[in-house]
Amino acid sequence: MTIVECSQPQHGPSLGIIGFGAFGQLSARYLLPYFRVLAADPLVTESPLPGVEMAALDRVCRCDLVVIAVPLSALAEVCRAIAPLLRPGTVVMDVCSTKVQPAGILLAELPPHVDLVATHPMFGPQSIAAGTRGLKVVICPLRGRSAPRIAAFLRLRFGLAVLIASPEEHDREAALTQGLTHLIAKALLRMDHLPDRITTRSFDLIRQAVDMVRHDAPGVSHAIESNPFAQGARNRFFAEMEAVRRELAPEANDAGAAAGG
Repeated sequence: MTIVECSQPQHGPSLGIIGFGAFGQLSARYLLPYFRVLAADPLVTESPLPGVEMAALDRVCRCDLVVIAVPLSALAEVCRAIAPLLRPGTVVMDVCSTKVQPAGILLAELPPHVDLVATHPMFGPQSIAAGTRGLKVVICPLRGRSAPRIAAFLRLRFGLAVLIASPEEHDREAALTQGLTHLIAKALLRMDHLPDRITTRSFDLIRQAVDMVRHDAPGVSHAIESNPFAQGARNRFFAEMEAVRRELAPEANDAGAAAGG
């Protein structure tokens, strides 16, 4: 599905977005046809999107669904600020790239009368350009019964592939799938003037993967590196690369040839 030009619903559920940066605005563009959208961000005084009302934090917290779209480093502070403002029955979601630490913050800082759903949309402005269908989002139910309804909405309206996981399951797998992608991208970006004419299809796909993450906000990289399983994944990767390097070293090749002779 692509963005639908649609006026904001006059009635129906309300959505409050806390943090109106790149991902907060991306979320609003797609959700405007289905929600009355309010946003709060001390750095944004006028909404760049028609139909989205910039509002005070207390008004945003009175919405039916509240999405916290701030960097992981700011999540605890935001949760403490909104805790006394949330109504019973409100659904609160985060969109951080890791889940163990954010889930712990949500559970510790937000009151028991709100539902909590930790999420990780596995896409951003680059990967969503061709539409939402088939893109992945991870949902980690933390408290309450809202997660199945949210999952059904995302599948039906946007064609997203919804994956249900615990925060630990998410972080264990993301340490490899997301952490290594960014690690390899960092290494390739340090190699200036990579060829773009005489290339294989596999190399083109690698470059495409690098381009999809090279413009991620600094907060995304910080969150990925804070994954509790990231260091282990990096160590495992470097160990395997060192083993490959040794196999390709001239001494190893000479020894292998001598043994074969």
